[in-house]
Amino acid sequence: MSPTPSASGALCVIVATDNKHGIGINNTLPWHLPEDLAHFKRTTSGHPIIMGRKTFDSIGRPLPNRRNIVITRNREWSHAGVETVSSLQDAAALVAGTDSFIIGGAQIYAESLPLATRLIVTEIGKSFDCDAFFPAIDHQLWQEVARETHRSESQEFDYAFVTYERR
Repeated sequence: MSPTPSASGALCVIVATDNKHGIGINNTLPWHLPEDLAHFKRTTSGHPIIMGRKTFDSIGRPLPNRRNIVITRNREWSHAGVETVSSLQDAAALVAGTDSFIIGGAQIYAESLPLATRLIVTEIGKSFDCDAFFPAIDHQLWQEVARETHRSESQEFDYAFVTYERR
């Protein structure tokens, strides 16, 4: 099964987590996994991406070949090549009927889980020092539908690209 949203315009969450659900520290990724960055690029290219302002700041620029939507409470904040909204609901309304991806951070992920129909999770088989976390996946609500397991020889840990669909 392809790790992309459904043809009906799904709101999909894409995230990489360590084995304690960690997603970042000091607004950066705590690991270096080029394979995950390539997977992220392949999966999200051509689709709108929705993120919080801190996530955008950590990236530093709009990601190419994607409609970049940033959620911020600061009405004065703007950046060339980016659309801004004040809530996840406003962002979801902008992309209604199109396949789109929530790309972080922790607060946006937590708010988006009730709206999402698919999760694409890179599960990293190691713990890192993190200060931001992804909510635990409730397996009563989410069913695993695909898993690709890999080994990062350079980093000496296993990781998997896992797709979940809402039950």
